Amino acid sequence: MLMPLAFPATDVWTLLADIVDETPDAPALLHGDRTLSFAELSERALRAARGLADLGVGPGDRVALWLPNVPAYPILYFACVRLGAIAVAVNTRYRAVEVTDIVGRSGAKVLACAPGFRRIDFLSILADIEPDALDRLTAIVTVGEEATSVPPAIERLRRVPFERLLSRPRHGTSHAKTSSPCNIFTTSGTTSAPKFVLHRQGAITSHAQQVAKVFGLAVPDTLSLSILPLCGVYGFNQTMATLAAGKPCVLVESYEIDEIARLIAQHRPTTMFGSDDMYARLLDAVPGDLPFPSLKWAGYAAFNASLDDIAEKAQQRGLRLNGLYGMSEVQALYAMQPPDAEVARRKKGGGVPTSPLAHVRVRDPESGALLGPGQPGALECAGPSLMVGYYGNDKATAEAMTLDGYVRTGDLAELDGHGGFTFLSRMGDVLRLSGFLVNPLEIETHLQKLPGIEGCQAIAVPRPDGVRCVAFVILSAGATLDEAAAIAHCSRGLANYKVPLRVFAVDDFPKTPSPNGFKIQRTRLRDMALERLG
Repeated sequence: MLMPLAFPATDVWTLLADIVDETPDAPALLHGDRTLSFAELSERALRAARGLADLGVGPGDRVALWLPNVPAYPILYFACVRLGAIAVAVNTRYRAVEVTDIVGRSGAKVLACAPGFRRIDFLSILADIEPDALDRLTAIVTVGEEATSVPPAIERLRRVPFERLLSRPRHGTSHAKTSSPCNIFTTSGTTSAPKFVLHRQGAITSHAQQVAKVFGLAVPDTLSLSILPLCGVYGFNQTMATLAAGKPCVLVESYEIDEIARLIAQHRPTTMFGSDDMYARLLDAVPGDLPFPSLKWAGYAAFNASLDDIAEKAQQRGLRLNGLYGMSEVQALYAMQPPDAEVARRKKGGGVPTSPLAHVRVRDPESGALLGPGQPGALECAGPSLMVGYYGNDKATAEAMTLDGYVRTGDLAELDGHGGFTFLSRMGDVLRLSGFLVNPLEIETHLQKLPGIEGCQAIAVPRPDGVRCVAFVILSAGATLDEAAAIAHCSRGLANYKVPLRVFAVDDFPKTPSPNGFKIQRTRLRDMALERLG
């Protein structure tokens, strides 16, 4: 059994208030031509808290934040923690059905959105929502200018401009507590409705402080570029850790590469986080041997098998990429590869847990035996950043948690023998071929070495002669698939049991939205493979 984990005797509001006491005039948020100091952030949050309280929001109530990376998001978040309320993160990529489901199932009293925001077409999404679907809401807080036409779904609801909240007096007594639930993040829901991952203030606070310490964010020149959406743990935890260090964040509301490159040149950030695809596109867009001289290092997540060498290419141009690990259930930035490690290790997902109180272990998914270094199996994680559970779903919580306090991550990993671990793939993505656990990335990377193949997904399907691999590929413009040649290429470079039975070309992979992009629906790919195989 793990010993009970010690949480700091503080809460999210106290975290902000302590920084205000120490450095009230230090910049906290930069957005466009506006800069908010920590004192101004606190002042606006106190006023917004009073405004939300006027709308009936109190301890334990839910406030849905369906917003891009604009100052209103952290202001409303801190207002929620002041009230002891729960901020429900709604993915800005979600459409009408998903927004309706999350707002409805969470029982949110208030929805904050930006119907006139130009970069994301919130208005058309709202127009697709049935008028009675949001009836449980008491009000909608509109950020920015309200659009000229109002969709039926919100026409009948009370709409309160965000600026009106800021005109209210300060909220008085703080209801923030270490044990107070404060965040709901949604899982991606590739095979079912999204689960609601619930965190409490003590876990958010302690993790932000620990990340700030381990990631070196407290040094005087720290400036963080917050590109990733605040509705996901990756973007949220980066921003919270930077603020916990008393340092400023540049809020980036656009994922356009040219705009990101412009903001890097303008603000000269020391740190940023993103995906391998984002860094590849940035390096293509900005010429020169040292395109981003202000960046000391950058955290990245590997999602694209065709960019396996992005860390090496980035290093050749002075950009140091560092592999990370996280998930909604344990928060992002849960682990990091050592920044001073060689690129071959540093590029891998996983790393050493950020908190000294965190523990990881790897278990054989069939026998249940714990495994040693270098043996791939199911990853289990524990530590002070762990979720409370899945909100409103005790059954799913019981299935995800072990009796001794670990969460079953659903990831394939192996211990590295250095106090950390290496992430290999999702367990649901793992192929068991001829009795061996096979990381599909190995097959995908090999196939993508062929000219004309831009993307690949490998899945496993049952056949009369055993479980076999089937690959789906996306071709570059004008290319054609020579299936026999592709299979022969695999035969020459891979073990026989890894060679695909068939290789199919598709226009795109089936996907579902997540805060950091789109996740591929591998279950749907399996169905497609079975259909095509007859």
